[in-house]
Amino acid sequence: MSDSSRDTAEGAGWGTDERGAYQQLMPPKVEKISWLDPKMLWAARNGVLASWFGDPTGRTRGRWAAQRAAAGAPAGKVIRRDDPDRFSFLVIGDTGEGDDPQYAVVPGFLKTGQDTSFAVLASDVIYPVGSADDYGTKFFRPYRDYQAPIYAIPGNHDWYEDLGGFMRVFCDDAPPLPPEPRPRPLTRAWLRSLLWHRPRPDDGHHLAEARALRSAAAQQAVQPGPYWAIDAGPVRIIGIDTGLLGTLDAEQGAWLREVSRGSRPKILVTGSPLYVDGRHKPCAIEGGGTVDDIVRDPAHHYVAAIGGDIHNYQRYPVRLDDGRTLQYVVAGGGGAFMHATHTIPRVNVANVTEQDFRCYPLRGDSLAFYSRLYGRRLRMPRFFTLTEAEATAVIAERLGIPPTRVPGAATRVTRRVRLVAGLLGTGRRPDRAKRFRLPVRKIYTSLFSPSSATYSPPFFKCFLRLDVSPGSIRLRCYAATGNRAQEIDPPVEDEVTIPLR
Repeated sequence: MSDSSRDTAEGAGWGTDERGAYQQLMPPKVEKISWLDPKMLWAARNGVLASWFGDPTGRTRGRWAAQRAAAGAPAGKVIRRDDPDRFSFLVIGDTGEGDDPQYAVVPGFLKTGQDTSFAVLASDVIYPVGSADDYGTKFFRPYRDYQAPIYAIPGNHDWYEDLGGFMRVFCDDAPPLPPEPRPRPLTRAWLRSLLWHRPRPDDGHHLAEARALRSAAAQQAVQPGPYWAIDAGPVRIIGIDTGLLGTLDAEQGAWLREVSRGSRPKILVTGSPLYVDGRHKPCAIEGGGTVDDIVRDPAHHYVAAIGGDIHNYQRYPVRLDDGRTLQYVVAGGGGAFMHATHTIPRVNVANVTEQDFRCYPLRGDSLAFYSRLYGRRLRMPRFFTLTEAEATAVIAERLGIPPTRVPGAATRVTRRVRLVAGLLGTGRRPDRAKRFRLPVRKIYTSLFSPSSATYSPPFFKCFLRLDVSPGSIRLRCYAATGNRAQEIDPPVEDEVTIPLR
């Protein structure tokens, strides 16, 4: 097995110029997404409009559910597979930018997933707004050689065109919803409707051509809607749709409570992770309660909750009052720009400490990545750029933890290194968090991070493989850097065995 980032700097993808073969899979022309582009921001305005004028997602989701039920979808939205008691599946989240970081994941995904029964896409299948015509280069082409079904749950970006493209691809070519009556003038709903982004009339014109890339019988999957449950072997996998604003409507909440009943071990897949960046985000349900209330209920027998939306890997093994340990996982590193991990403060949440917490990329690698990015974009490489050893050392100093990857020679942490770490929002120990706070702290969140940050390795992408047996699940996080070494032998960045009984 090859070195991981926890072993060596080379295992993290530093210090090599041998790029992988993933570019051979890419189309000749690639759209470069930048979230600093005003046109892109305007097209993706529906999330902001929903927060200002009311979120219509729940009502629209209900209309999609009614349409699918009328078309013969099972009322319980349960997909019943015939997998044996021992099988494997993949989980990959936030994939669809269609550029180098997404395609860099594909070789390892295909190699590691050769014997898997299916895959699950967890959130944001297509950027920027979920258009049907983007599925060719951002879904069908990259995964055309994966010879098993792919199920999906939508993320907020898939909802920016009212989920039409997603429903056509994953839900038996569901036709568009009929127009709704216009709301009363001068109401919040009326203002929202005036500004609401809608798909082009001809969107999906190339969809039939794109489907031919994944047309084998073994690759086909039809799901009953944007949320579903899969009974596979000894487990039930439940995918929920958290819409534009990361919440559940009352109808989906009632369904979730119903399909969560029983002694069968369960895994939740969600577009909004329940623990992330050192915080608990339980995900509210309209009418009362939270998703995490349902997950924690011992009568429901959940063993893990895996969420997308955040573009990295994190794992929180939370020990509950009844003695069970639930694995809360963030797995959104499947292709979109990398969300920093170096901004995560020293973890102390729900009795999970730094000793228990895992993330990828390592915080030092994240800080080194962003220091290079800012050095290039601001044309100040001598000031901003930190070596991976300097970044690792300053992370250890600020968080009061030993380095995850043992450095070679002793590294001096200078005033410049500390200043760059502070400017780039590096986390601190909770007891020191307010002692030094620059007004530009976490400046990266509004500048270069979301603007297609890099097109050269290492990318620090990842995906999950889960091996299910009657008594346990082995969960592994595999890395994809875009370098040839990690492409040939994808390193395991994290691994945990989850008991089912």
